[in-house]
Amino acid sequence: MDDDDLVDVAATWSFWDRPPPPSIRRTVKLPRSLSDRTALVIQGVRRCGKSTLLAQLIRRYRLKRRDCLFVNFEDPRLAGSLSFETLERLTRAFGELRGEAETLTVFLDEIQWVDGWERWLRSRLDRPDRYRFVVSGSNAHLLSGELSSVLTGRHITVELFPFEFPEFRSMHPDGTVAEYLHRGGFPEPNASDSADLLLRQYFIDILQRDVRERVGARSSMALRQIVQMVFESAGSELSLRRIAAASGVAVETVSAYLEACEQAYLLFQCPWFAFSERKRSQRNRKYYPVDTALRRVAVTRTGADAGKALECATFIELKKRYRDVFYWRGAGEVDFVISTGERPIPVQVTVEGPEERHLRALDDFYEAFPHATEAVIVTMGEFPAILSSLDPDD
Repeated sequence: MDDDDLVDVAATWSFWDRPPPPSIRRTVKLPRSLSDRTALVIQGVRRCGKSTLLAQLIRRYRLKRRDCLFVNFEDPRLAGSLSFETLERLTRAFGELRGEAETLTVFLDEIQWVDGWERWLRSRLDRPDRYRFVVSGSNAHLLSGELSSVLTGRHITVELFPFEFPEFRSMHPDGTVAEYLHRGGFPEPNASDSADLLLRQYFIDILQRDVRERVGARSSMALRQIVQMVFESAGSELSLRRIAAASGVAVETVSAYLEACEQAYLLFQCPWFAFSERKRSQRNRKYYPVDTALRRVAVTRTGADAGKALECATFIELKKRYRDVFYWRGAGEVDFVISTGERPIPVQVTVEGPEERHLRALDDFYEAFPHATEAVIVTMGEFPAILSSLDPDD
């Protein structure tokens, strides 16, 4: 494939002669500007809208469309050209095409398929010129490469999740929290009459392409069984030994599978709260799915549990806002604890309002942590406002 052919491929993905299609504006926090010395890396679960966000960056950063090069490396026309030499040729050809432009922005989607892309990008960033780079791709593949080591100090990572409730309401203006928990936040299923079919396919694709390939599992059966077990028990303490015994694999294998699932943004762990790391490691963890609808279509019995769905959604929103989210159990359980230094914030989740067990658990928590702040109660009706009030930037 010669340089002209490469530019022709890029032209079909770029917006040189047309604006990007309409889409729901994502509320993800981005750096104030793009830089020729650091790449912007977009990570997140498969099908959460990373490619759409790339297109939105044209308007967000007030870029000229003709000075932006987009290319998706899952394009079959590039199948025989997935090397760093292609990146160099494509970038050079675009620069010649836009010789008069002071700044060019290169968007590289599904970059994980290109051999040697990390070192090529590092070399470009080490000798800054008029190019700025934004990359995205399958999260598991990005992490399995040399991103963290080769690009140390040369990239800013932005995590993208499925729709938040306000984004969901942009698509469904009259949508309720209950509907949001049922439909979830994946963009395409929210616009489709075949939503559950799409979600089931997402679940399979993430397991097969982002998890199984990473851990080298011979069969997907045990992997799928483990993830379904974790989804089924979302919000409950889970022992790796118990999961191993139920699935017939080694404890070390269970641990590796769950770590790969977390790197693929399929699920997340929630450790027990203590200021001591040693004490945390001695307790079982809880796990939560990235999306309530994905959990609903993947499990067999409790997927439609409104209380559990609200708890799962609350965890994800807290996870977006804070680096560390924990749970705590004494005589009772505090659903979540936000670590903000010396004054932890306890969070209880309940559909209609706190019950006696919630209050007893909080009393027990305050005995253990008397300097903790006032508890936050998340209900179905107050879900949007409460989470907004917990934004650490407010």
